[in-house]
Amino acid sequence: MAQYYFSKSHECFSLDGDTATVSITSYAVDQLGEITYVQLPAVGKTLKQGESFGEIESVKTVSELYAPISGTVTAINSDLDAQPELVNADTYTQGWMLKLTVSNPDEVTGLMDEAAYQAYVEALA
Repeated sequence: MAQYYFSKSHECFSLDGDTATVSITSYAVDQLGEITYVQLPAVGKTLKQGESFGEIESVKTVSELYAPISGTVTAINSDLDAQPELVNADTYTQGWMLKLTVSNPDEVTGLMDEAAYQAYVEALA
């Protein structure tokens, strides 16, 4: 798996140059259960770190989605419109939500790596 950066609100992303591919964490998927709907922003929208960019609905609840890093939306995973369950199947590859051109790469320093995120999740239990 690629290097991922994690937020306390359970979004994560991998970086390829200045492009972040954003998804939710497998922990978030487990907590939500079966995903039934994903609302994503329009391509071209500028997001600030921590800003809500959409919603995810499951059989259990509706949750806000928050940008883990600032940037401009360059692509959304339109497959999620018809198949929101792709998030359940594989949140990191098939169930990714959007791609951003990162506007402030220094924000990465405030995020967790996989080991720190695992410790954070274990502390929530």
